[in-house]
Amino acid sequence: MITSNPFSELSAIIPSAIMQAYVVLMFLFVIGGTVLDMIHKKSAKYFFENAKKAEKAAKRTVSGGEKMSMAISTVTSEVLTSSEFANPRRRVSHLFTMYGFIVFVASTAWLIFGYTAAESAAAPGWLSAAWHLGALSLCIGGYWFWFFIRVDVNSEGVKWYDLRMADLFIVSCLMMATFALLWSATLGAGNLNMLFLVLFILASTTLFSTVMWSKFAHMFFKPAAAYQKRITRADESRENLPPDFDLTDPAVQAKFPDIPEYMGTNPPNMGLGIKREAPNHY
Repeated sequence: MITSNPFSELSAIIPSAIMQAYVVLMFLFVIGGTVLDMIHKKSAKYFFENAKKAEKAAKRTVSGGEKMSMAISTVTSEVLTSSEFANPRRRVSHLFTMYGFIVFVASTAWLIFGYTAAESAAAPGWLSAAWHLGALSLCIGGYWFWFFIRVDVNSEGVKWYDLRMADLFIVSCLMMATFALLWSATLGAGNLNMLFLVLFILASTTLFSTVMWSKFAHMFFKPAAAYQKRITRADESRENLPPDFDLTDPAVQAKFPDIPEYMGTNPPNMGLGIKREAPNHY
């Protein structure tokens, strides 16, 4: 099953041109939804106004080479490895979900546009395997997040079945990958296979047509915000926040006399604080 192209068999029922048109339509939904999201939330306007404000407050000029270096660091750190997640479980779950989604969507488009027409050759086994493994990776990361990370009944009082608008993206994403795998696994099973196909299409349509109301567009803003944060630190505008103090500096300790007693590099009197126990209170 894992090395077979399920879309090739589907072309006997649904013409290749219709499948390709559907993929294009979903792509347009993402673009349109992202633009509408920016207009509705005014996120792009806020981003550019904030960047101009930071530029006016800058204390030094950041060179083009520095900007290029920070852009590369942003891609390799925040984008490719999700280093901003302090919780290692959340980070691994996110990476499974992110790369699974990318591989699944990219291989879907490749299989539909390259290997569903009547005159096209059979899809290579590795590409079909990538489609299945991408969906599986998405399920692993998504369900891990949903049942073991998102839901913390003791500390947040949120049940796993308590659905909210913010969950639209992850739920529709999980349903798309789940029903895609079930559809592929039941090829030739008649009505059951057709049911999973319909649910797969409904889930994917929901995912890509509700960008304006889900967190889908967030993935496009996140790298830009991370890059801008690096810029504000480099030009020392720091978004109008005070600079970091060296707590071992005598001048800083003279300005804040409580530092030697309560803080410093190894605070003796602060105790464990919030780290004393795991969060278990609503």
